[in-house]
Amino acid sequence: MPTPAQPPHPATAAAPLRLADVAGEAALLAGGGAAILLQLAHPAVGRGVARHSDFTGRPLDRLFGTLDYVYTVAFGDQAMVDFVVRGVNRAHGPVHDRESTPGYNAFDPRLQLWVAATLYYAAMQVQEHLLRPLDAASGEAVYRDYAALGARLQMPVEHWPADREAFEQYWGDALAALQATPESAAVIASLLNPRTLPVAFRGAMPLIRLLSIGMLPVSVRELHDLPWDARQQARFERTLAVVRALYPRLPRRLRHLPRDRALARVRRKIARQGAAG
Repeated sequence: MPTPAQPPHPATAAAPLRLADVAGEAALLAGGGAAILLQLAHPAVGRGVARHSDFTGRPLDRLFGTLDYVYTVAFGDQAMVDFVVRGVNRAHGPVHDRESTPGYNAFDPRLQLWVAATLYYAAMQVQEHLLRPLDAASGEAVYRDYAALGARLQMPVEHWPADREAFEQYWGDALAALQATPESAAVIASLLNPRTLPVAFRGAMPLIRLLSIGMLPVSVRELHDLPWDARQQARFERTLAVVRALYPRLPRRLRHLPRDRALARVRRKIARQGAAG
């Protein structure tokens, strides 16, 4: 994937950018599909989703759940963070099976590390290719902040690779260890070709598929036989170029609208829970 000819995001060594400075951009949604595809590409995660979630019937739930979680950890107050963490833990409670191969447990720190790593990978793909690359100090600061996302998922902080160089080593090893399974293939197919989808999203599915598959590592596309050729690559690069040109011209309120809606959604849930006693 070509790197856009843009200067690094401005920040000083004394005040590097942090997760809260960059995570509010709506452009990061372009990497959401790739992050979820990567999570499902792990055979244990794919099996857990296939056996313990209504993914086929409600394909947007995982995306909205991920958005609520990431935005709340980055921007919410402590009460909101505690609320979304409890929700994640409740959802993960029944997701375990030690008798199958591969076995899985939603609280397995190795799987939590993988989920956090996919979120970081996808966000950095968008940051580098749609927004602006981060300078070195900001890159390290934002990278360290992603450890908090994993820690809230009950990943021991020490499992998060020490720095970006260590992450690249972990990421390469993790990708090499992935294996395609019938269950992971099934849930990936359900995500890319959902049978039930709100009308507002149906027209956007070709674009969502293009961005989601295009931002995947080549090895993952090939492992799961996802369709991709020179024509799709050219369309993908043209799409990135258009978004890079238009996105900075959008009003800030539109660029932050998904974040604001996610935070409002979490606040409404907390209020309903409080009203219910």
